[in-house]
Amino acid sequence: MAIYTVSQVTTYLRDSLDRDPFLTDLWVSGEVSNLSHSSAGHYYFTVKDNQSQLRCVMFRSQHGGELLTNGGAVIVHGRLSLYPTRGDLQLYVDLVQPEGTGALALELERLKAQLDEEGLFEPSRKRPLPAFPRKIGVATSPTGAVFHDICNVIQRRYPLVEIILSPTPVQGTEAAQGIVEALQTLNNLGDIDVIIVARGGGSLEELWPFNEETVVRAMYGSRVPVISGVGHETDTTLSDLVADQRAPTPSAAAELVVPSAIQLQGQVAAHQRAAMSVITTRLSQSQQQLDAITQRLAGNAPQVDLLRQRTDDLAQGLSRALVTHITLAGERFGGFEQRLNALNPQAVLTRGYAMVQRADDGTLVTKKSQAKENDPLKITISNGSFDARVV
Repeated sequence: MAIYTVSQVTTYLRDSLDRDPFLTDLWVSGEVSNLSHSSAGHYYFTVKDNQSQLRCVMFRSQHGGELLTNGGAVIVHGRLSLYPTRGDLQLYVDLVQPEGTGALALELERLKAQLDEEGLFEPSRKRPLPAFPRKIGVATSPTGAVFHDICNVIQRRYPLVEIILSPTPVQGTEAAQGIVEALQTLNNLGDIDVIIVARGGGSLEELWPFNEETVVRAMYGSRVPVISGVGHETDTTLSDLVADQRAPTPSAAAELVVPSAIQLQGQVAAHQRAAMSVITTRLSQSQQQLDAITQRLAGNAPQVDLLRQRTDDLAQGLSRALVTHITLAGERFGGFEQRLNALNPQAVLTRGYAMVQRADDGTLVTKKSQAKENDPLKITISNGSFDARVV
């Protein structure tokens, strides 16, 4: 006989409950009692009917806790499991809705809470739409008026873009898969700047494909920014919440996705006027500055006529000084010439003197001791020379 510990039994029970698919996705209706709200923000309560009751816990991060009141009739969603510490069987609630809410609305709130907790609706992850798109993808039905309206609005506002339709049913059992495939097709083209997901208004059942988890995750995973234009202004789907931008109607989506050519023309004209005003002002300021500089230059300009006359005066004075200098230099040169002529040996010879040189080596004989008997000599006088010998 096997004997088990309490922990083994409670663990086995908990694991068994957690593996049961029926018990992990439960909707339960009942009356709230024994409600308490802990300091940590968690709710502890019981849901009961006239025969049974079920312990519940709802942590503060879940949705709908503000609807809990003792005696209130609610519908709660959660998973049934065992709390091993006390051996309590309890429902771990993740969503609370008032009793009387329809099944689709309950499922919508449950899925909304789940995806919100995963961060799919986080505003910080939403991307801005391109200011001037070149190609716009549209995922909608090719037969309805929605695509026609979108094309009319875009062509009226900004006819420069190309519109690419990725056809899909937008109602019925095949709609969700069709929308997912349409988004994938547009993403795979590689040159789409923005995608519009759109359909007209309808009931919650008719709009349900745009609440399907597969569609929401496909929009979340799109590499191209997505704008949702589903239903009328009062309709809100999960596709609206996950899209990078939500428009109240398909036509409004077309208005948001492109700029207005008329407004752009007005802006360009305004920029042109502003630019011309700036240019005109700058030119006027520059002209004033140029005129002021011209006046200053005119006031500081040299007197050319006076400078010319001054130049002539200086040239004449230089010429006179040069003539005087040359005259004085000529006179000094004449005096030098006279003194040189006076020192010229030839001039001395004309006065009856002679120059005696030894004939053998041309040595000038100025002393008697330089000449001996029979030494050949050369005698130079004013008009020539002759040979002689010492006797």
